Amino acid sequence: MGVTKEEVYQALKNVLDPEIGFNIVDLGLVYDVDVNNGNVKVKMTLSSPSCPLSGTILSWVESAVRNLEGVENVDIELVWDPPWNIEMASDEVKKALGMG
Repeated sequence: MGVTKEEVYQALKNVLDPEIGFNIVDLGLVYDVDVNNGNVKVKMTLSSPSCPLSGTILSWVESAVRNLEGVENVDIELVWDPPWNIEMASDEVKKALGMG
């Protein structure tokens, strides 16, 4: 049995945005995960197109997914549409940032 979408999301919760300090799933930066026979595609964005740590964050994402049992390939699609905003974050994140 291969890796599941839920397992990928759980792994991605271990990837923190170093500037904001929350994981990329709760921040709403992960738009979609597709799993097909060990091939995992993550569609995501970053909080800003000019994020100075974009390369680092993307390598963390790839490592988190690649370390899951049953993963053959990891494809990360970085998109800027729709642009990220704080409203995409979970209620817990918004509350912690004083916005909920």
